[in-house]
Amino acid sequence: MNARTEPAPAGSDATARPPHVIARPPLVRELLLVAGLFLVYKFGRQLATGHTGEAFHNAHRVWDFERAVHLPGEGAVQSLLLHGDGLAHVANTYYAAVHFPATVAFLVWLYLRRPAHYVWARRVLAAVTAAALALHLLFPLAPPRMLAATGLVDTARVYGPSVYGDPATDSLSNQFAAMPSLHFGWALMVAIGLIVATRSRWRRLWLLHPLLTLLVIVGTANHYWLDAIVATALLGLALAVVHAPHRTATTAGRAQGRLVPAQARSEEQALAGAGR
Repeated sequence: MNARTEPAPAGSDATARPPHVIARPPLVRELLLVAGLFLVYKFGRQLATGHTGEAFHNAHRVWDFERAVHLPGEGAVQSLLLHGDGLAHVANTYYAAVHFPATVAFLVWLYLRRPAHYVWARRVLAAVTAAALALHLLFPLAPPRMLAATGLVDTARVYGPSVYGDPATDSLSNQFAAMPSLHFGWALMVAIGLIVATRSRWRRLWLLHPLLTLLVIVGTANHYWLDAIVATALLGLALAVVHAPHRTATTAGRAQGRLVPAQARSEEQALAGAGR
């Protein structure tokens, strides 16, 4: 007896891609979305400018709180950078040049190779950035390099390069938005995203990126320890709300060219039926 199968409707998902394969979101839509989020963030940071007195008052409060709870002094990290001009220059360059390119490269790689994880990571980054913007508006904070009580050196101004101008005339960035540190929050999300989306036995080494970022932002006196702690808490909340996709052979990157077991069985049954 011959087994007959009905052809799948033209343009259906059954013919477009096998099960467990996630389609990439439309590229133009994603570019517009990411660009829109960036513009909203930049505009929102400008809304927080003009709160100099409050920002310095909060800076003293943060500094005193860190000392009260016995957090290690930021100066201990900076002293390592000040042993030579070259090391301070490298740290400043890392602060200025790695933050955005690393995050963009992370999203591009996920979009091309792990589309299911891309959607998840983009949502988490958007949530963290939105929460950070709200906190910047509610709690303006001068960075430690501006606070004389810290005794820290503005390494970017002394050794270069610097991404900031004079706070009084800088119209491109809000320098009183130290808490939380998106440098650290984004770096930690990049590491977590790569650990979740891949299966290499060495994947946990990606955590070196946020660790190095933490040492840089503290050692260059751009952030307090507490800025990184708050960023970690916000990221944790975002990860709790935006769940990562289930790990499969496709989403985790293993056996990209092979059929997953359920898919292989279904195709074997179809071939067997067609041959009767």
